[in-house]
Amino acid sequence: MICNTRTLGRLKVIASAWALCTLVACSTMDRGRAPTLQSNADWTVLPFANHTETPMAGNRAESVAEALLHAQGVGKVKRYTSTAQQEALFDAGDTKRQEQALAWAREQGVRYALAGTVDEWRYKVGVDGEPAAGVTLQIIDVQNGEVLWSGAGGKSGWSREALSAVAQKLIRELLQAGLSGTR
Repeated sequence: MICNTRTLGRLKVIASAWALCTLVACSTMDRGRAPTLQSNADWTVLPFANHTETPMAGNRAESVAEALLHAQGVGKVKRYTSTAQQEALFDAGDTKRQEQALAWAREQGVRYALAGTVDEWRYKVGVDGEPAAGVTLQIIDVQNGEVLWSGAGGKSGWSREALSAVAQKLIRELLQAGLSGTR
């Protein structure tokens, strides 16, 4: 009987720990069906909109997305560089910057553009200060402006995990879903 009570107690501790682990590092994602994309087409990453209170969150997510596009083996990724000041707090120029970048991409003969919005990029308030990121991504046909695919997701991590690592995992998972139809 003592052996069974100890075993039962250990099982309860293990089950509680597992339940806690699944609740601490959560993610949620909604993704469209992957479009059929040309495998060696030229790409660009449009300026990401920052809808957070974290300065430069859009630029950070944009850099991560560009690196992950390269890592996914898409065609050549051409970098759009803007001279305009980006990421001012409560900036209303997101649409204008995106349109300028899209016009530039058309001039360069780019086939696809990755657009994004950052909705969360912070460490949660509290004892553990867990990292949390939320982004939306869109793959756009540059020539006609049609949105071919979109996905949205949010992810939080462990208290000792870097925010950039959580965001990278989230953006990678979203991109893998959007690029799975590349031929």
